Amino acid sequence: MSPPLADDDRPEIATPSFRFQWEEAQQAHVLLYPEGMVRLNPAAGAILQLCDGDREVREIIATLSAQFPDADLADDVHTFLETAIDNGWIRNR
Repeated sequence: MSPPLADDDRPEIATPSFRFQWEEAQQAHVLLYPEGMVRLNPAAGAILQLCDGDREVREIIATLSAQFPDADLADDVHTFLETAIDNGWIRNR
């Protein structure tokens, strides 16, 4: 397992191995890689869409919290980002 992300880390999609995009046929965001595709649920898509290497983790959480003000998202976002790093989908810029 990777060490936890700090609030000032800047995650980004691990290109060129992975490409993040909306897949019309799936009606979902996906991660494409040479061997296949990962279909993402709406929450994962919303998080990864913000992983541009410019935004800090705290900014990603703030953006999502503004979109979903009734949810406490910080722990869930951290957990997902750590899982995404462990899967090689993202890296810290």
